[in-house]
Amino acid sequence: MSHKEEHNHKEEETLNPQEEAQNQASPEDKQAAEQKSPEEQDTAAPKNEQAEAPESSPEETTDQEDSEKENLEKQVQELKDKHLRTFAEFENYKKRTAKERVEMLDSANQDLMTALLPVVDDFERALENMEEEAAEGVRLIYNKLVHTLKQKGLEPMESAKEKEFDLDTMEAITRIPAPEEELKGKVVDEIEKGYYLGKKIIRYAKVVVGE
Repeated sequence: MSHKEEHNHKEEETLNPQEEAQNQASPEDKQAAEQKSPEEQDTAAPKNEQAEAPESSPEETTDQEDSEKENLEKQVQELKDKHLRTFAEFENYKKRTAKERVEMLDSANQDLMTALLPVVDDFERALENMEEEAAEGVRLIYNKLVHTLKQKGLEPMESAKEKEFDLDTMEAITRIPAPEEELKGKVVDEIEKGYYLGKKIIRYAKVVVGE
């Protein structure tokens, strides 16, 4: 046997076991090798399902956009309402503080004015009982004082004499029989004049009422 024939004989010996194994395999084994097992198919199916993400339909997308729009409009309306309430509260605060400021200014000098009123009363009594020549200098001082007090908001009430008794502006210190029939229930005499400071009464008129 030549060297080439010996080499070919060895290759045939090497291939024969593989061919023999394939020839010995049954048709069922070959089919099972070509097909996957049911478990492998079940395992592969969820992976394919997960890989394919569901796509939203146009109707679902429109509904979602409408819902977001409604939420935004609701938030905007709530902010508008809150702004209007805050603005209204601030306007009320400004009006209230302005009113309190005016009232405070009107009554800031109330204690001082009340303390000076007896001095004004004394001036008036003195002028009524003084001779005209002597009263001239005192009257100048009195007028200056009264003018200064008026600039600060002090205003005398109108004379209450022979007027109907008014509880809102008068204080009855005594009651006497009316000297005349027409003076019953009316002021017979005014002992002290009443005064306003701004619109506020700081002293009621002290009067004598006829019965």
